[in-house]
Amino acid sequence: MHVVTAASAAGSDELTVEFAGELFPVTPGQPFTVGREGDLAIEDNLFLHRHFLTIENIDGLWLLSNVGSRLAATVTDSGGRVQAWLAPGARLPLVFETTTVIFSAGPTTYEIVVHAAEPTFRETERFDDPVGQSTIGDVPLTLSQRLMILALAEPVLRREGSGMSELPTSAQAAERLGWTITRFNRKLDNVCDKLDRIGVPGMRGGVRAYATNRRVRLVEHAIAARLVTRDDLPLLDSEAASEAAAGRDDA
Repeated sequence: MHVVTAASAAGSDELTVEFAGELFPVTPGQPFTVGREGDLAIEDNLFLHRHFLTIENIDGLWLLSNVGSRLAATVTDSGGRVQAWLAPGARLPLVFETTTVIFSAGPTTYEIVVHAAEPTFRETERFDDPVGQSTIGDVPLTLSQRLMILALAEPVLRREGSGMSELPTSAQAAERLGWTITRFNRKLDNVCDKLDRIGVPGMRGGVRAYATNRRVRLVEHAIAARLVTRDDLPLLDSEAASEAAAGRDDA
C-alpha cells in the first residue's frame, strides 16, 4: 500500500495543506481557498467567512492572504520562532518548510498546516538553545496563570494533529480547575493585560465582543508561541485534585 505523506504529495514547486488528517495539494496557477466554500471547505460554521484564506503563487513566491472582512489568523513556523498576525486584507509569504495557521470562528478554533516541498527559508539549529526552540515574545507567567491558559487550551492540546476544537467557556474552564469564576476571570484579565503590554494583538477589543475574542485569541497565541504545551496538561488534574482536597478557593 502506498502511503501519501505531506512530502510525497507535493512536487518541487507545490504546497500541501494538511487539515484533520487530510492532505490537499496546492499547485501554482490556481489559488487555493479556505472557508465555508472552497478547496478546503468548512461548511458547518456560520461564523466563518465564505472565503477566508487564499494561498497562491505569484511570481514564484507562495503567498497566504486573508480575504475575509472580520476574522484574523495567527501564522507561525514549525519551530515556534516566528509569529505573525494576519488581519483582514493582509498577506504573508510562505517561506518555511512547515507553516501552522491557527484561527477561530465563533467558539471553534482551527489549525491547518502548510507543507512546502522546496521552502524558500530553511531553519538552522540554534546552538544556544538545547531543545532547538525558543519562545516568541517570552513573558513570565505564574503557575496559576499558566493553569488558566491550559484550561482554555486543553481541547486544542489534546487533539492529535491539525483540525478543529471547541474552546471551553470561562465558566467551564474555571470548573475544570476547581476555581471560582471570579478567580478565573481575574487571572484572565492579568494575562491579557500582560500580553497586551508586550504588543500581542487581540488582547483587547470592543465591549460587545471582548469576552469571547480575547479567550480565543489568547489560545491562538499561547499555542503558536508555545506558552503551554501538551506536556503541561497533567498540571490541570493536579490543580483540580488539590482544590478538591482543600475544599476551598485560595484566591
